[in-house]
Order: sequence, then structure tokens, then C-alpha cells
Amino acid sequence: MQMNFKQSLLTVAIASVAVVGWKAIDHQPVTLQPKSRLWVDGTSSVRSYSCKAGEINLKAQASAPDVGRAVVAGGKAVVSVVLKVPVEKLDCANGTMNEHMRKAMKEKENADIEFRMESYDLVKSADSVAITLVGTLTIAGTAKPITMPAVAHDAGNGVLRVTGGYEFLMSQFGVKPPSLMMGMMKVRDKVNVHFDLLLKS
Repeated sequence: MQMNFKQSLLTVAIASVAVVGWKAIDHQPVTLQPKSRLWVDGTSSVRSYSCKAGEINLKAQASAPDVGRAVVAGGKAVVSVVLKVPVEKLDCANGTMNEHMRKAMKEKENADIEFRMESYDLVKSADSVAITLVGTLTIAGTAKPITMPAVAHDAGNGVLRVTGGYEFLMSQFGVKPPSLMMGMMKVRDKVNVHFDLLLKS
């Protein structure tokens, strides 16, 4: 009976330490700030085009209250990132192009383009950090592992500015490049995604 009592006290003590430790490393939510941008550039048989993300949804966490300063100092303060862009909010500045692009990306079955970060490496320089992001990019329901370069700066007031881009073929994700004007304008397979994100914890 006495042994059970001692074991119970030990269990409570261990649980208390675990709770205190958990609170000590409690993660901060990271929010996307105004003026954050993401866009896709491509070319066709007629002209180049650019489709802007009208909405960007971010779910991320950091281990520091000032994520900008922490990352630029060389710390891996961002611990998780899931970024989603609704396909219906992509605007190519042309109604017909929007319709064809959304259809090609199977928007009805797969509402979002998603990037889920799995890991990253940092290389610090004088006033910025080169980042190599490793994660999974999902487009039109097809998920592919990718490695993507980016650069981070401390934008002040606790804001981390992350810029970068990634080039890929739409066909890699099962997307058939659309054609318009009775086939006279054919969108080329290669596209470039660019992002300029402002993050704050």
C-alpha cells in the first residue's frame, strides 16, 4: 500500500514536470500579414501571363515570440507551415483564362493548392538567411515532394519576410495545360510560382 502511494506521488511529480516543460516550449501561432503575395507566371503560344492568388491561407507555428529576429539570427524558430491557396481565387486578369485554368486544375474536386513544410535548412549571411525548404506540394489532388529555395529578412516589428519561387511542369501534377481561342492560344507546361510572405508570431 505504501509502495503504491509512493508510486502515485512519483507519477504526479513526473506529470507535473512534463506539463511545466510543455508550457515552457509552448508554440506561438504565426499569422500572415497584409501585403503578402503569391503569384504564378507562365507563357503561352501567344503571350505571357500572370495569375495572382486572391487569397492565401496559412496555418503555422513558431517557437519564439519574435519570429523575424529569431530566424534571421539563424534559429529554426518556425516549427510548422501549411499554406493553402484556393484555386477559385486565382486571378489571371482574364475571365476566359480563369475558367480554363480552374477547370484544368480540377477545382471542383480539389479546391486548394497546398504546400506542407516538412523540414528546412538555414544559411545565415549578414542581414538575411538563405532557406532550403523541403515539403510536399499538392496540386489538383496530386502530391509531390519538393525542395524550394527562399530568402528571409527581418522586416521589423517582429515580422519575417520570406521570398522565393519554384519552377515546375503542370503535367507533373496531372494538369493538362489549357488552350484557348479554339486552340489558337496554347498554355505552355512550365510555370513559376513566386511568393513574398510577411509572417508574424
